[in-house]
Amino acid sequence: MSSWDEWVEQALSRLESMKILRSLRPIHYPNQPKTDNALQVFDEIHQWDRASVEIEIAESTFQRWVQDVPSSGDDPTHDNENSECESGLCPKLFRKLLLFSGNDYLGLSSHPTVAKAATEVVQDHGMGPRGSALICGYTTYHRLLENCLAESKNKEDCLLCPTGFSANMAFMTVVGYVGSLSAVNKTDCQNGVAIFSDALNHASIIDGIRLIERQGFVQVFKYRHCDMAHLSGLLLNCTMKKKIVITDSLFSMDGDFAPMVQLSKLRKKHDFLLVVDDAHGTLVYGKNGGGVPEEFGCENDVDICIGTLSKAVGCHGGFIACSKRWKQLIQSRGRAFIFSTSTPVPIIAAAHAAVVVSKKETWRRKAIWNRVQEFRTLTGIPITSHIISLVVGSEEQALKASRHMLKCGFHITAIRPPTVPSNLCRLRITLSAAHTRNDIRKLTFALSQCISLRESGYFYTNGTAKL
Repeated sequence: MSSWDEWVEQALSRLESMKILRSLRPIHYPNQPKTDNALQVFDEIHQWDRASVEIEIAESTFQRWVQDVPSSGDDPTHDNENSECESGLCPKLFRKLLLFSGNDYLGLSSHPTVAKAATEVVQDHGMGPRGSALICGYTTYHRLLENCLAESKNKEDCLLCPTGFSANMAFMTVVGYVGSLSAVNKTDCQNGVAIFSDALNHASIIDGIRLIERQGFVQVFKYRHCDMAHLSGLLLNCTMKKKIVITDSLFSMDGDFAPMVQLSKLRKKHDFLLVVDDAHGTLVYGKNGGGVPEEFGCENDVDICIGTLSKAVGCHGGFIACSKRWKQLIQSRGRAFIFSTSTPVPIIAAAHAAVVVSKKETWRRKAIWNRVQEFRTLTGIPITSHIISLVVGSEEQALKASRHMLKCGFHITAIRPPTVPSNLCRLRITLSAAHTRNDIRKLTFALSQCISLRESGYFYTNGTAKL
């Protein structure tokens, strides 16, 4: 038993003595989800996949975007357009765009098997019992998805949360609680928990850390982005026993991977709890879709894997894949989980179908990697993932580039402060299995008209392309 296992057991014993240890009791539905073998899958891209990347926006919205005019919420031109249409002078009301800014990486949101799974549950049970998981919002459908995700992440168990954001918040709340058990008071950080966080971690991780930092019992160390030498030095100089290293697996605004192999080596040396947020890697990477840890052969070294159902799964929700004891602790003390309404059953059924389909339709992972390689070949930019971050500089430059891409028929938004620093505004491009080789050709041609992709002044570092 590791030190962290002992500390978790101590926390559980404390909760049990206080009679506030909570368990999940799933509500049984008579019509259970179809078995994995009964779910229909396909061996190549179909027209329905294109629905996840081919979109339309109102012409009035298009014009406001091009002219950089903020929307008031309502579209005052819409009624006028309808009036003209009724009089026989109908203008072009909508403009078709190719989406390169979404997170539906495998195109599963429009898959007929996923839609059918949700539809059947809606017809049989409606939206399901509405309540928090510990009261009445947890069903056999939720339990089935948890089992499926736990297997995918090679973990003992899994806990579903309403969102990926709430999953990180719930976990951090529990970390603060563990730290409080052995500390003498709130200022006694030495006996609390030391948290080592990558400088570019997601906002949900940062907010969770800030929350428990204000409560005391933790000491936070921010290491330079993916800098293992800096992290190693911080670990060596830290005398606290309870250590946690938390990182995104694939950074959403830079498109680079966390150094998983080096993190695994440091874990063996310093005996810390390794927590990975695999939001952008789940289902996309690894032979079986297990994510970035599986891709790098480090899944056994990741103690807790946090993820979302709103990206490659194409649905909505979050999860924490962990040991059974960690799950029991989080569901008993993680406030973001305890006090949130559970995800509706049809969405859970759809997510389960999506995970199963992704495992069987392995061509989707191959397709997205083909798109990555095609982009690299056409631009000369050595991207390493399906998230492409093109830094153009100022906010004005980023907006200008975004408007150019819009006019060329591409939905690609400018990423600006406060998401990124003011001098590092960028175009964030995401590739999907639903994109085609021809889509990539058109994309790179349009980009070359507003960004000098091949000029000598263009370089690529830490996953981010910069001018």
